[in-house]
Amino acid sequence: MFGIPTRGLIVIGVLGAAGVMWVSNGGKPMGSEKAAAECKVTVTADILNVRSGPADTQPIVSTMQRDSVVKAERTVQNGFRLLADGRWVNNDFVAPTSDSNCG
Repeated sequence: MFGIPTRGLIVIGVLGAAGVMWVSNGGKPMGSEKAAAECKVTVTADILNVRSGPADTQPIVSTMQRDSVVKAERTVQNGFRLLADGRWVNNDFVAPTSDSNCG
């Protein structure tokens, strides 16, 4: 097409797509906002029980100390927040960090 080899057209297309993604992200590398978009919570209780499921009746699998920071999900069920590793904590005893997005 237009005397440009197919490989050249592919390169031009990839560079064009990358340019569009760069511009649409405000000139920042793609994914640079990911850290700010993560949900992270800080433990507000002296000792917080971490459970295998979203209920007080679920087994305690570990504990966390006050001021511990951990990645979490936006999911809250029965008053329990799902942590990023699949465990659960009582949402009354954690607070989103100032730089997180817990929805």
